[in-house]
Amino acid sequence: MLKKLFLVLIAFSFVNVSFAQYKSRDEIPLKYKWDIHLLYKTNTEWQKDYNRLSKMADKLKTYEGKLSSDSKTFLSALSLYSDLMKGYYKLSDYAQRLYDQDLRVSANQQLVEQSEALGTKISESTSFIRPEILKIPSERIHQFFDEQPKLADFDFFVEDIQRLKAHTLGDKEEKILASAQMLANSPSTIHGIFENAEKPFPEVKLSNGKIVELNSSAYVQYRTVKNRKDRAKIFKAFFNNYKRFQNTLGAILAAKVKIDYFFAKNRKYKTALAYSLDKNNIPVKVYTNLIKQMNKNIPTLQRMLKLMKRMLGVDTLHYYDLYMPIVKHVDMKFTVDEGQKIILKTLKPMGPEYLNTVKRAFNERWVDYYPTPGKRSGAYSSGAAYDYHPFILMNWHGDYNSLSTLIHEMGHTMHSYFSNKYQPFIKSDYPIFVAEIASTCNESLLNNYLVQHAKTDKEKLFLLGSYLELLRTTIFRQTSFAEFEWEIHKRIENKQPLTGGIMSKIYWKIVTKYYGNTPDVCIVDPYIAYEWAYIPHFVDYSYYVYQYATSLIYATAFAQKIITEGKPAVEKYYNILKGGSSDYPINLIKKAGINPLSSEAFDLTMKRMNNVMDQIENILNKKK
Repeated sequence: MLKKLFLVLIAFSFVNVSFAQYKSRDEIPLKYKWDIHLLYKTNTEWQKDYNRLSKMADKLKTYEGKLSSDSKTFLSALSLYSDLMKGYYKLSDYAQRLYDQDLRVSANQQLVEQSEALGTKISESTSFIRPEILKIPSERIHQFFDEQPKLADFDFFVEDIQRLKAHTLGDKEEKILASAQMLANSPSTIHGIFENAEKPFPEVKLSNGKIVELNSSAYVQYRTVKNRKDRAKIFKAFFNNYKRFQNTLGAILAAKVKIDYFFAKNRKYKTALAYSLDKNNIPVKVYTNLIKQMNKNIPTLQRMLKLMKRMLGVDTLHYYDLYMPIVKHVDMKFTVDEGQKIILKTLKPMGPEYLNTVKRAFNERWVDYYPTPGKRSGAYSSGAAYDYHPFILMNWHGDYNSLSTLIHEMGHTMHSYFSNKYQPFIKSDYPIFVAEIASTCNESLLNNYLVQHAKTDKEKLFLLGSYLELLRTTIFRQTSFAEFEWEIHKRIENKQPLTGGIMSKIYWKIVTKYYGNTPDVCIVDPYIAYEWAYIPHFVDYSYYVYQYATSLIYATAFAQKIITEGKPAVEKYYNILKGGSSDYPINLIKKAGINPLSSEAFDLTMKRMNNVMDQIENILNKKK
């Protein structure tokens, strides 16, 4: 359960802090700074708790080998485990939040290092719990729960461990797999070294005479240059460079795919996809339905590409045009107080319980707003301190991004707050599959509110265009990545060859299917076949990117239902916000009113996307 910190500290970084509105934290009014000392008044108090938790970890270790002895011992061990983890999250939350205020303070860095060392000790002290629970016969587990009513809080925790019994091997085999795990990250490590340190980068001479070395960061910087000939040069040079190394990069990725299948097969799964998704008990049909539904809705994507061609004013849209902003930036400015008022108006449809909690967050100093020298960049929400409240780190610049980011992080905060409030600690965590729903649902509601209250067509066009780009890049692009990942895994699982050249053919087939490769939609230049080699997620993770698409699809659908259906939709939506890990993510989404195996969420999202394009076209036609 140590993973909780990584699930609730979901960052939404959009900027590296390059300036500070205030020269020091002391200058900032108190109401704009979080009250982290709610957790510990002093570092001395923190240190005492550190010592207490360290002793608890030692005590928990004494239960090793005894979990199956009797129900009383079983309850005592799990209760101690829960108390230890809850205390540790509070301890770590304080240390990390304090450090993030000013990364230059070495004393705070020492607290983080201490908490990380304690986390390692706790991991070692608790490592016996899952394997021992797996070995206890189901009948004896049921007996324990009958004898000890207080075990009810741990029902899902124990059930989820026991669920994987069919995929758990004997002690000898488990040790072999554990040793093999040391090799699992090798492709990612090799790829990182080659990509960032040893692969040569091409050079391009731009129309202004400037010579640019196209490493990854330079590519991101220069792919939006206004001169189309320069953009074409940049894309061609950048991706043809990957063609030079497609055999090497293909061998690295193929090794990763083989490792995935090795673990899946030895864990008694038919495919790596089934193995990866089963960690959160997500049916394979959720993945395949995503690809099926988005393929069905490719005409909506291609309608957007045609609209993009019109908005950019080009005769033929090329793939190298896709990163160009389709609308002119509008300089929207908001103070923190103005932003808070807009957020409260935006979230009014969520009902009084939600709205009053957001007001508490603003009034009780849950948020640290302004950038100052040494403060961590970006933004995040931390809901780790179970008995208290979440904390939000912001770097408020007073623009639309700041407002959008605050309401995004407020979604995470509400999810953590309500899960902590309505679930026992052991069930308060929530998996990544649902983690982005609450945040992006809030963003969708904000965009809808701001469009309705836009002062000018220019402002409305900016809001609609920005949202449209989010839908395209997150839903369609990430789904195309998910489809590619699935196809290359199937080749290994079907005992077919997989090389860099084959990967390029697979990728080319998928990307041209999505983007048309015709003059009336979008021209996909041949070198885009090698774009797969540029995406690090394929070699760093297994079946991860699809969750970007599903989260935004479900969130958009929930936002639409909240707007159109009102209170009944909100009440169902609370099954996610208050659900934590009381049930599997798919079941929580179903309880919230959407069946992930149906087309409903996709239909609502595509309806929203088409509605956005209708509004844009109306404005453009009016201008014409």
